[in-house]
Amino acid sequence: MNDVSRLVRAFVPGERVFMPGSAGEVPALTAALADGPPLDITASFVTGINKLPLAHLPEGSHWNGLFAQPSTTGAHGRGIFRQSVHSYGGYALALARGPGFDTCIVQVAPPDQNGNCSLGVAVEFTPIAVRKSRRVLAVINPRMPHIAGAASLPYRDFAVVAEIDAPLREYQVGAPSALATRIAKRIATYIEDGAALQIGLGKVPDALLRLLTDRRRLRLHSGMLSDGAQLLAESGSLDPNFAHTSCVHVGTQSYYDWLAGRTDFAVRGCDQTHAPATLAGMSGLIAVNSALSVDLFGQANLEMLDGRAISSVGGAADFARAASFSADGISIIALPATSGSSDLPRIVPRLDGICSLPRQDVDVVITEHGAADLRGLSVFERGTALIAVAAPQHRPALEAAFSDIIRIL
Repeated sequence: MNDVSRLVRAFVPGERVFMPGSAGEVPALTAALADGPPLDITASFVTGINKLPLAHLPEGSHWNGLFAQPSTTGAHGRGIFRQSVHSYGGYALALARGPGFDTCIVQVAPPDQNGNCSLGVAVEFTPIAVRKSRRVLAVINPRMPHIAGAASLPYRDFAVVAEIDAPLREYQVGAPSALATRIAKRIATYIEDGAALQIGLGKVPDALLRLLTDRRRLRLHSGMLSDGAQLLAESGSLDPNFAHTSCVHVGTQSYYDWLAGRTDFAVRGCDQTHAPATLAGMSGLIAVNSALSVDLFGQANLEMLDGRAISSVGGAADFARAASFSADGISIIALPATSGSSDLPRIVPRLDGICSLPRQDVDVVITEHGAADLRGLSVFERGTALIAVAAPQHRPALEAAFSDIIRIL
């Protein structure tokens, strides 16, 4: 087996490099960057799955990405980290229009009988980056499943190849909580047989999928899919005539093994999965996303907590707008009414962070206390409905704040 450090030795100082994130990351390669030359790196690393190695990069390095993380605090001002302000669909377009890269790193399955290597569970932005790169350096890993419906690359196009046998990045949501299940039960009432479903990652999405095993002909079209997709497939809930599509799968190794060889799942680039034209043609699209806070106008903050950027809007903006525009679609934001043990409200008078989703792209806001269906409501009615799903102990303060807000509108 060739060590991935040979890929780092192939770099030259200042080189523009693209690295995949999610389950496409090669952790050993990320660690080896510390011993290489300073680089200008663009990577699709995702909060909660891929840790940014900013503290260990050689001096003079730069990291470009979509997702801020706690480790990026202060790094923006020092020029080490540059966060792009795009949704997934917008970022795909920005990469396609951008200046390109010297090198693209890929992690792929071993070549098939035709000499093609599947990108397996992680496609995302990689096909765009490959087209925009002078050379491609490949890490071949037998643990990356070959998926018939995933994008693939010809082995002959790889400039340098390293081989590893190492676990893929995993995402384990853990056991469902009572709170997540309460929220999920409210979401489930909006999802009927035949719906097209987009979901994120986390305890609420996982709990929701567990509640949908009695549905039939569900169509999955999402940015990320995880182990819950397997549960729906095995319960007969999925439409057998639909290619259930995402740009990445992030789950357990057993889930990756289950995906190997399947023909009912497609893994495509974000320029396809999140494209406006694709989503506009998706009938009955139900988009279920989370937020850090929602204000009394119905605006959602998905990115900032206590004044610090810790995430990104990701694909939520693409799917929320598409679902709200769909004749039979619904854009749902689901979140706990308070922030963990701190009891801080997550339904707030005004956003104290970034407006990730404007109010016109949010149809329903769901907490454990109820569902605020905002469709067709006036500004005053929306605020009243949102106060009704806030935590009871915070409603008096919200009512007082809303009275001040509505007085000057």
